[in-house]
Amino acid sequence: MASLRETKNRIKSVKSTEKITRAMKMVAASKLRRAQEAVVKPRAYAQKLSELISALALRVEASNAKAHPLLYNRPHKKNVEILALTSDRGLCGALNSSVVRMTQRFVIDHDDEFENLSISTIGKKGFEGLTRAGFTIRKHYQPDAKVFDVSSANQIADELCARFLSKEIDAVYLIYNEFKSAITQQVAVEQLLPIVREELDSAHLPTDYLYEPAQEDLLESLVPRHFATRLYQSFLESFASEQGARMSAMDNATRNAKEMTEKLTLQYNRARQAAITKELMEIIGGAEAL
Repeated sequence: MASLRETKNRIKSVKSTEKITRAMKMVAASKLRRAQEAVVKPRAYAQKLSELISALALRVEASNAKAHPLLYNRPHKKNVEILALTSDRGLCGALNSSVVRMTQRFVIDHDDEFENLSISTIGKKGFEGLTRAGFTIRKHYQPDAKVFDVSSANQIADELCARFLSKEIDAVYLIYNEFKSAITQQVAVEQLLPIVREELDSAHLPTDYLYEPAQEDLLESLVPRHFATRLYQSFLESFASEQGARMSAMDNATRNAKEMTEKLTLQYNRARQAAITKELMEIIGGAEAL
């Protein structure tokens, strides 16, 4: 009877786990719908802003003036900052570990190219994973608010821009999960600084406008804003990827729990039937002995 009791307790435990994973799947699905909308909306704005900055920079350079320093690659990139973006919570499959592995691979592949590689993190899972892997984290960004918002992106962008302009760093690379669909997330490595321009032909630029203030002043304002917008867009992509990965992981966990419940129930019924048969045999044997 002890084995029957243990099997029954296991069935109860697995059913409780199934309820939790099913609820987490529904919550992730609900958050995913809102996250998808948040990802899609700023994409057009960010793309148009990038095109505008690239066109402005070409026109400023055509007038023999210097565009914004955040737009120029330096000949020798000695000091490079890696920004690893992950989530604060787990239970989302290999989403966070993929960013950690990609960061490790990036460091190994570019160790000879750059003299000094420093790593900063956004998200607890990236910080914990890279620390366990033996890396020294220069800074772990923890937004003041519970949710990473535009103001948090602006604070991080302002700090990184200041370090780049002071030549403390020569480039910033972001490693994060790019959102493709609810079931597909892809780890991406993107150069944030210096800002990568859109490939535009100087002979076929978009329609020009009258600018107030001057083009140089406009670039001075738009370029840092574009950098902060790109950083915030990356977080939205990462957050949507997290919800999609968690929904898939919890769906798999729910199915596995259901299959385990069926197997344990079958095992319980067989053991119970064997116990009843044994008791009947004992009763029949006792009656024949009398």
